[in-house]
Amino acid sequence: MINTITMISVVGITIITAALVILLSAFNGIEKMIENLYSDFDAELMILPVSGKTFHEDAIDLRKIRAIQGVETVSRQIEEIVVVKHEKKWVNAKMFGVDSSFLEISNTQKHLVDGIPVLKMDGQDFGIVGATLLDKLGGYIPEKVGYELVQIYAPKRDAKMRLGSNPFRSRTLNISSRVNYNREVNAGSIVVPIDFAKEILNYGDDISAICLSIDDNMDEGDLKSEISSLVGEGFKVRSNYEKNELIFKTSKSEKIIVIVILLFIFILAAFNLIASITMLFVEKKDNLATLESFGATRKDMFKIFFYEGLLISGRGVLFGLVLGYAICFLQFFTGVLTMPNSGGEAFPIGIKWQDTLLIVSLVGFLSFLFSYIPAKILLKKYSSKS
Repeated sequence: MINTITMISVVGITIITAALVILLSAFNGIEKMIENLYSDFDAELMILPVSGKTFHEDAIDLRKIRAIQGVETVSRQIEEIVVVKHEKKWVNAKMFGVDSSFLEISNTQKHLVDGIPVLKMDGQDFGIVGATLLDKLGGYIPEKVGYELVQIYAPKRDAKMRLGSNPFRSRTLNISSRVNYNREVNAGSIVVPIDFAKEILNYGDDISAICLSIDDNMDEGDLKSEISSLVGEGFKVRSNYEKNELIFKTSKSEKIIVIVILLFIFILAAFNLIASITMLFVEKKDNLATLESFGATRKDMFKIFFYEGLLISGRGVLFGLVLGYAICFLQFFTGVLTMPNSGGEAFPIGIKWQDTLLIVSLVGFLSFLFSYIPAKILLKKYSSKS
């Protein structure tokens, strides 16, 4: 009976520990995936005006920005809402006018669905469109032609609304490729050359932002402070994390909630540990008097039951870690489990040694409590009766 209860305790702790390992690793993978999806298209650092939508591009010395150690790539950017038309279909979209260096900043090649990622070729302007947006327009990138034609309608700057007047300027644009980043970019973004954006929007020398990619080995906070002091009070420097702060925080909050839920389940499973210690005490109760006659103290008897509880939970934790990481490594190297509607893409797994430390700390602390408290109470009751 005791062995059965003990095995149930070990199995329960093993399963909960393995579940903690698997879920934490899965959330690490999801966080990394979300970070890649939202950080690739959005620059690591952006310089924006404190007030207004645009500023004169000469207001910031780009040579000084490029000279800062840790700044790798700089791209000017114009952002505006436009209407995109293909045949009889019209769709609102966010147009990003950028320098060609933006393709490097946003890792466009990595997210390419089809076509060739170019903004200029043979003196012609080309656009890069989100995959879902092109589907909404009923367009595609034909292999023989190599591009699709769309019409861009942009609001006239400082236009006055008059009866019969046209508030839009329109231009034809070749679409060279479509990309897959995240739902927001895929469904409503189109990237065009900055000269094309300036011309259709009549922006002159005005731009909306400056995008920067930085060296991964540099401290982002230090670079942000240095750039902020260089550009002055009229501008703000915003990181990719600050732009997508809600998304990243939501992901981390979900991870914490899952950990708390599993810890509550572990507490329920730990009642089997209490039962094991109690049954062991009941069975060995008659032997306690014999131990006392040989000179064993109450402290010595407490250690017997306390260490027994730690051994039971320790085995569960060890087996759980082995089982959990075995499943994680299997998924990491073979991709057995795929994400739904992803075209067979493997579910992401991220393994961190900090998770092992966290799991061992949390489970170890709870195991200590559930071994210490029942052993203390049982010995106290035995002492009062004797």
